[in-house]
Amino acid sequence: MATVISEVADICRAAKRASRELARTDSAVKDAALEAIAGALQARMPEILEANERDMQAGREDGIGEALLDRLRLDEGRIEAIARAVRQIAALKDPVGEVIEGERLANGLDVRKVRVPLGVVAVVYEARPNVTIDAAALCLKSGNAIILRGSSVAAHSNAALARIAADSAVAAGLPDGCVKLVAGGGREELAELATQTGAVDLIIPRGGEGLKHALQAVATVPVIYAASGNCHVYVDASADLADAEAIVINAKTQRPGVCNAAETLLVHCDIAGEFLPRMLRSLGEAGVLVRADERALALAPGERDGGSASPARPAVEAAGEEDWANEYLALTLAVAIVDSVDEAIEHIGRYGSGHSEAIVTRDTAAARSFQLGVDAACVYVNASTRFTDGGEFGMGAEIGNSTQKLHARGPIGLRELCSTKYLIEGDGHVRG
Repeated sequence: MATVISEVADICRAAKRASRELARTDSAVKDAALEAIAGALQARMPEILEANERDMQAGREDGIGEALLDRLRLDEGRIEAIARAVRQIAALKDPVGEVIEGERLANGLDVRKVRVPLGVVAVVYEARPNVTIDAAALCLKSGNAIILRGSSVAAHSNAALARIAADSAVAAGLPDGCVKLVAGGGREELAELATQTGAVDLIIPRGGEGLKHALQAVATVPVIYAASGNCHVYVDASADLADAEAIVINAKTQRPGVCNAAETLLVHCDIAGEFLPRMLRSLGEAGVLVRADERALALAPGERDGGSASPARPAVEAAGEEDWANEYLALTLAVAIVDSVDEAIEHIGRYGSGHSEAIVTRDTAAARSFQLGVDAACVYVNASTRFTDGGEFGMGAEIGNSTQKLHARGPIGLRELCSTKYLIEGDGHVRG
């Protein structure tokens, strides 16, 4: 009987063989494969929903929590959205072969720098079955073979989706092995995947800090970390308060269990007395528990006498040091008052994860200072952090949001899944 290690190695070798053919595959063939995948998602929706319900039922029995259940859940609307994203990716320009720059050198050589596929991309992810298709579509369009490793929480959903993607892609003319799923093993399987140097060209983990640390301990293959999001909204002294209220509610409550949801609200002291009481009421009406610093706590409406929360008496508690660095992924928000935009920048620099940060302001100088001073993949002025998404950025979808600075930063789309190659043409040139 084959061991897990040999199975993983075999999968990686098969993907490597497929990647060599994919690198030479015409755009039309890749696009037809994506269209086939989108059509199969719709045609085989009952199969997907049945598999997902098995995962959902197991998740309920295991008590995994509402935020994780929301990530796991598929319904007809979400599957239709996944299929639309695949078609959007198919409609995008193929990045492979794109000339980034080119010139004729003084010696007569013609030099072009072009985009080329990375080769084999492994995506390791937790609890979000939609990543199975998003990642597969992006990798295939950019000429890469993909190895998928989802979590056991979504085992049935991922298996069904990966099977549909692989079957459809191969039937449409892509090489066998272009979409592979690694499943059934534990941490030793992850370690084996992360050390497939020569077969796997890049690993992208999409999950929490535990997954990140597990890979950091063992990976010999290059890694782009699509890491967690401790995102902030800072309401400046000059902010339009109605806009600020709407942005905060959207950033926190539109989908709290995702990495681009806001986890901390910072408010300038000059407008805190006017803004915070109304903001806290709105958060209370939305069911948000607030963890506030001492100054913000003093502005909470109603008496904090241990009674139940209501719109007049929102749920507000004293924040501890641990709250400022916490990615809640739930209807909980840390709130602090700051004395300047510089203090807001300093707070974000100390506690933020480099994902998405926002300022609400009508002061151009404050906005510019925030844009230059905040070190994050995405920095917003007068907009919600919830827009950090490959689909919203016109990429069709994304594999994750990179918070590191080398190669790719921000949403990882088609171009971020490519490397570059120099093509040099001469006419009998030799170097003297």
